[in-house]
Amino acid sequence: MKRILVLVASAGALTLLAACGGSETSTQDPSPAASVAATTEEPSTEPSTKAPAVPAGAYVDYADYQADQQAYAAGDVVLFFNATWCPTCQEATKNLEAADFPEGLTVVSVDYDSNLDLRKKYGVTTQHTFVQVGPDGEQVKKFTGSTTIPQIQGELA
Repeated sequence: MKRILVLVASAGALTLLAACGGSETSTQDPSPAASVAATTEEPSTEPSTKAPAVPAGAYVDYADYQADQQAYAAGDVVLFFNATWCPTCQEATKNLEAADFPEGLTVVSVDYDSNLDLRKKYGVTTQHTFVQVGPDGEQVKKFTGSTTIPQIQGELA
């Protein structure tokens, strides 16, 4: 019985070695078609479970934000309704343009005078209003009076 087990085990080991192939290596470059076939993957139909990257902090114009809102979705987004004729807005804008933004905080400059629909959406009735929004654009929090990054951060929900 031992002899049969040894033979069966030996035969199985030889079969595995034969299936693994030899130790030869090719020194030729693979054909372009082989390279493409080897590196091309089928697109996944599964939703990505990878968390979106936290955006670098920035002060951006509303048009830039609108062009790719999802790029900012993993961080805190604050719309800043401001007017060029407003002294407090001018101070805040000057501070924001010169600031080092923390990672994940995006302040979006929204022209108070030309964005009536957006003002209505968030109930903004005065310039120098900040509206923190979520990834879907829903209002999280509204506040006024801030002119610096630390003040804005202190107001975030």
